[in-house]
Amino acid sequence: MSHEGIRFTTEEEKARLAEENRPLPRTATTPAKVRVLLSENRGLEIDWQDGHKSAWSFPWLRAACPCATCVGERKADKRAPGVPSPKPAQLLPMYEPPAKPASAKAVGRYAIQFDWEDGHKSGLYSWEYLRRVCQCPECSFAADKPAGQPN
Repeated sequence: MSHEGIRFTTEEEKARLAEENRPLPRTATTPAKVRVLLSENRGLEIDWQDGHKSAWSFPWLRAACPCATCVGERKADKRAPGVPSPKPAQLLPMYEPPAKPASAKAVGRYAIQFDWEDGHKSGLYSWEYLRRVCQCPECSFAADKPAGQPN
């Protein structure tokens, strides 16, 4: 009997998965105010009901698209959300404008969807997903180090 392709989960991986999937309080995933700064080309800002504030640039959001295709590509490349795909080496690199949405719209009471200028528009950025990938120093610190660990 062959066991090729079988992967056993380590205790460390189990703990990481449990942390990633822990329930968040409703106030942590409910926006009080959402600002899509299209005309300034700055990104997305959310003030959450629990008082927390989050902000993301458009290039970061495009590289963190939560659609199945983008998630699959990131997993295959072993990239975290927000990390762009590597570009092939070129003798003369071509200029590529930074990612920017042509428009954004609310999806029910649970998500926002961007229609990116590159034609991509299948990602639904749920409020919970956005809160889990918050880029503020406080959340980045919590994601990088176990609770209570100093710098």
